[in-house]
Amino acid sequence: MKVLVVGANGQIGKHLVNLLKESDEHTVRAMVRNEEQVEAFEKMGVETRLADLEGSVEAIKEATEGCDAVVFAAGSGSHTGADKTMLIDLDGAAKTIEAAQEIGIKRYVMVSVIQADNRDSWGGTPSYYMTAKHHADNILKQSGLTYTIVRPGGLLNEPSTGKINAADNIKTGSIPREDVAKTVFESLANEKTFNRSFDLISGETEISDALNNIK
Repeated sequence: MKVLVVGANGQIGKHLVNLLKESDEHTVRAMVRNEEQVEAFEKMGVETRLADLEGSVEAIKEATEGCDAVVFAAGSGSHTGADKTMLIDLDGAAKTIEAAQEIGIKRYVMVSVIQADNRDSWGGTPSYYMTAKHHADNILKQSGLTYTIVRPGGLLNEPSTGKINAADNIKTGSIPREDVAKTVFESLANEKTFNRSFDLISGETEISDALNNIK
């Protein structure tokens, strides 16, 4: 598959682009939001498109055209306000889903957040981030696309272990960003992950085995 990575300049996105670039199975296109990022990826030999998640669906469609799958790994970042969270993590995700539908792309993988599906776990303080992820995930589930929703725990800048725990309703835990990217990569063509969502933390099981046995 030719895979569009939305949020390619983020930390998980960069890991995923590298995995796809080295893959014999897939090819990659990076979607980024400024010219400096385009230049950096093109120097790496990565096909790149410029599009802004706050822009139009038409512009996102142009960036997506010719791909077979979309991975949404974008995020507004921890230092932005509620407005950016809603514009990027919710509406930006919805725009990429709409673009995929209109083009005819069937495969879509979402990087969400642990327990985004379970409002009761969020505590008493409203969270714009969890709310945005919750509704973006639901839009994807209802889209008719062949989806996988990966909900990682706390993200670490540590080396990959290659071992995970992937299941519904994991309460807490953490995982290296590189292992999130590897899980997304392994999920792309694994039919056991099709139309499934799961929480993801570090564990004792090899990624491919864990995905084949999601509970």
